[in-house]
Amino acid sequence: MQVAGTVKGMSSGEAPPDGDISPRPGVPASPRLPISPPPRPRVSASPRPLLRARIFSIRIIRSFYYAFAGLSYLFRTQRNARVELAVGLAACGVGGWLRISRVEWAVIVFTIALVLILEGLNTAVEAAIDLASPKYHPLAKAAKDLAAGMVLIAAFASLGVGLLILGPPLWGKFFR
Repeated sequence: MQVAGTVKGMSSGEAPPDGDISPRPGVPASPRLPISPPPRPRVSASPRPLLRARIFSIRIIRSFYYAFAGLSYLFRTQRNARVELAVGLAACGVGGWLRISRVEWAVIVFTIALVLILEGLNTAVEAAIDLASPKYHPLAKAAKDLAAGMVLIAAFASLGVGLLILGPPLWGKFFR
């Protein structure tokens, strides 16, 4: 009968031979497995990190290029966008001359951006409708009119914001 924790033919105080591992009590001995290095991680199909970063930065640059191309198209083809930009720059000039507060600057800049964004969306809607429906259709007209109406609402709101923020200091400068 074999004593628990020993290899067959050994007493409990002897060390096991080279090929065997002395198991815990009650577990039979097993041969020693050769130690091998850990498996190498699988190489993925993606490029190396440096190349990935370069491709990522090229994609970002390309997306900015397309965004600026869209802005260029907007200001080259849309007279109203140029007028709105000029009015916005004039409002910024007046705001700088009047030394308005940071909060007032934030409201003015947000309002100018809102009007220009809506003008760009109006242009995009009109271009998509012209592409989808080259012939006259009442729904195409309704969609174009609705987009133009939203720009008009934003323009009136920006006029109100400009009067509320720039009006009192201008009044004070000219009519003291």
